[in-house]
Amino acid sequence: MMLADSFGRIATDLRVSLTDRCNLRCAYCMPPEGLDWLPSPELLTDDELVRLVRVAVELLGVREVRFTGGEPLLRRGLAGIVARTAELRPRPEISLTTNAIGLARTAGALRAAGLDRINVSLDTLRPETFRKLARRDRLPDVFDGLAAAASAGLTPVKVNAVLMRGLNDDEAAPLLRFCLSRGYELRFIEQMPLDAQHGWKRAEMVTAAPAEAFLVDGGPARVGVIASVTRPFCGTCDRVRLTADGQVRNCLFARTESDLRGPLRAGASDAELAEAWRRAVAVKLPGHGINDPSFLQPDRPMSAIGG
Repeated sequence: MMLADSFGRIATDLRVSLTDRCNLRCAYCMPPEGLDWLPSPELLTDDELVRLVRVAVELLGVREVRFTGGEPLLRRGLAGIVARTAELRPRPEISLTTNAIGLARTAGALRAAGLDRINVSLDTLRPETFRKLARRDRLPDVFDGLAAAASAGLTPVKVNAVLMRGLNDDEAAPLLRFCLSRGYELRFIEQMPLDAQHGWKRAEMVTAAPAEAFLVDGGPARVGVIASVTRPFCGTCDRVRLTADGQVRNCLFARTESDLRGPLRAGASDAELAEAWRRAVAVKLPGHGINDPSFLQPDRPMSAIGG
């Protein structure tokens, strides 16, 4: 049984949000005062989370598991969750998307637990711009976390940067030089309408060039461009998302969710959970619709969905 939709797409890449909490307040994600976090009883326990991941891998053909947040390093049981995921057969590829704050302390343990790769969000090299954007003075922690990830062998270390007009759109070249000099792989990502305050404006977004990956000076180094808004890859999408409170989202921009936590806690079997998950993906729409005049942002912001 696979996670197939009516357009012939098969979901093999599972994004798992471990928490909606974050230790930054990035302007394109949430307001300065933060958000109302999900109450603890609503969150999946480590055992519940690992069980759902196991169902996805063993019964539904998922081959890649990416842990996201909020900020996944804030999840206390992270190393254990990674280790238990690595024990699944067939073993999925396991990655993590993080802001790298705290990664200097945990990179080695996460690698030992079975983490394969890491993606770090970094939009600026300037401390004052970082403070303005993230509303926290933590840029040195991010640099330390990146270095620790590389030292631990979580390679290639990928850096995700969002360029915004008038804020950091002059940093494309410095960011690329920074990453090339350290062996990190840089990808520029278009700003998406997933901020909690619904303040996204297309005019402020720095849009992509017409390519997905460029060789730098003839190679082998590459820089990527992920144009989710202006050139969506919905037609080949292989992703499905599980929120920290046990909801399946068949698209990052879905307006509806399918509950797995309720059946899980009510005693559903693995087969019943798999069937519910399969039904959730079967009704996936052909695309995210951002460029449609009727587009509405999801009610959940990115911090509560997972990247």
